[in-house]
Amino acid sequence: MIKVSVLYPNSPGASFDMAYYVDGHMRMVRDKMGAALKGMNVEGGLSGVEPGSPAAYIAMGHLLFDSVEAFQAAFGPHAASIMSDIPNYTNTQPTVQISQVKL
Repeated sequence: MIKVSVLYPNSPGASFDMAYYVDGHMRMVRDKMGAALKGMNVEGGLSGVEPGSPAAYIAMGHLLFDSVEAFQAAFGPHAASIMSDIPNYTNTQPTVQISQVKL
């Protein structure tokens, strides 16, 4: 199992429309990925370790697939439409990480 994490950095002036991300963007992603997508979740950053410190990421989206190849096959045909939707919910540039789930 692999996890594709999309991390949206929190910085001064960063904006993020969580309602659109959850109800619009992630719904579109789920529909386009089809049966290859095994699970998904969304997190909103609350704070850093120190009380009152800002969260490192304003939001994170996680997608689960059986393999990197399954992700690439599902994402590739829809990459342009998925990526072009980013300005509809944030002014930040996300970082993507693909990880192997161990536990």
